[in-house]
Order: sequence, then structure tokens, then C-alpha cells
Amino acid sequence: MAAGKRILAGCMLLVPCLFLAGALWLQGEVIASSGQAAVPASSDNWGLSFPVEGEPPVGNATAEELAQYDASYVGDTTQKVIYLTFDCGYENGCTEKILDALKKHNAPAAFFVVGHMVESAPDIVKRMAAEGHIVANHTYHHPDMSAISDQAAFQEELESLEALYQETVGESMPKYYRPPQGKYSVENLKQAQALGYKTILWSLAYVDWYTDNQPSAEAAYEKLLPRIHNGAIVLLHSTSQTNADILDELLTRWEEMGYTFASLDELP
Repeated sequence: MAAGKRILAGCMLLVPCLFLAGALWLQGEVIASSGQAAVPASSDNWGLSFPVEGEPPVGNATAEELAQYDASYVGDTTQKVIYLTFDCGYENGCTEKILDALKKHNAPAAFFVVGHMVESAPDIVKRMAAEGHIVANHTYHHPDMSAISDQAAFQEELESLEALYQETVGESMPKYYRPPQGKYSVENLKQAQALGYKTILWSLAYVDWYTDNQPSAEAAYEKLLPRIHNGAIVLLHSTSQTNADILDELLTRWEEMGYTFASLDELP
């Protein structure tokens, strides 16, 4: 990639990758014809509400509604299992400490990377794959994919990253996709599905992406411990110093609560 494009990609990644809605909010039309379940045609951002702590949250669409498009936001809610995922826009010195904690706990994770991450930190991306983690697709340039209606343009964002990953790591990129900023539409879900991708949203996250305003460890625990639940797909950002500092202890506390960690490959 040319230097100008690299700078542009890096700047785009300074935009927060996550907006959590405090209450359920839908807009646009719903699909209700031909016997299909209703899913919001556009939800702006993936949003969650937590009516009961310790129980799976309510999302902009149900797990059953998303499943028809090979999309998930939560795993097996009958089992005390957690699926760890990290969004990786760029490297700022935190990822290797995160990898160390995962290795200590023998915990598999999925790292959703963009082109800038693969280009600027190839050795870390190689380490992710070598240690058995899934390295998945967060698009090449991190755009608002819900604004892309053309299948060819959508496909280019995913396949250009696939090609870079293949060139860098020497293996095919697993077919998991996370929409940047959690912005999605039914058309996006269909587009990803047509390319053989499973779209992965999340059921637990917290405000961890402002690198110059990181939460304290106590604030992180206050969000991540009470709201953990069976089948949780947890989203954390690899640029968070707090996440790097607390992950070992966080995983220990979840284990003490009876949880185990599973790969996205084990999603039902």
C-alpha cells in the first residue's frame, strides 16, 4: 500500500470501533415476507441492553434471526463458555501482553484484523496464528460497510485483506467477519454469507478503545464481571492498555466463576 493510503488507513482506525446502545433501537424496514424472521434492514450500530445481569443481553436482532444469515452475537447459552474476540486496528505495544495472558490460560481467541495491522505488525499477526488463534476479517480499510451496497465493493474489502494475510502468513484467512463499528444491514449479512463468511457480532463489551482515556482496572471489572453470561462473545480491543494489564486476572476471575474458553470454531 502507498504511504498515503497507509496514513489514511491508520487515521480511520482512530475512530472508535464500537458504539454500545443503552437500549434497543431499530430503524428501517424489516423482512417479514416469505416466512422469514424479521431482522432490521439497518440497525445503524449493533446495540445491546442488559435487562438482567448475568444473563445474555437483548440485541438489535435475536440469535435465531441472525442465524439465517450465518451471523452470531452469542454462543451456547446453556453452557458456561466464553468466546474471546479482539478487534485489532493497529499495534501500540499491547497485543503481545494479551497473547501472553491467553497462552498462560490456554485460552483460544479470535483477532479481527484490518490491513494496517497486518502490514505494520506482521510478526505479531504470525504469532497469533502460530499460537492457534483465529485471525479473522475486519475489512482492509475499516469503512462503514453498511454504506456499501455493491457486492463487488463489499467483496473487495474482504478479499484484499484475505490476499494480504495469505501473502504475510502463508495460509488462508478463516471465514469470520466483523463489521467495523458494528454497523451492519441485512444486505451486508447476505453479502458476507454469499462469500462464505460467518458474521460475528458480540454480547459483551465496554468502552476500552480511547487510548488516551483508558478505564481503570476497577471500572473494567465492574462492567465485565457482572455482565458475563453463558455463551458470551466478548469483544475487547487489543489497543487497550487496561485490557493488556488486567487480562490475566480477568481470565482467572472468569475461571473462578466456572467459565471455560472456546474457539469461534465451536460456535453452535
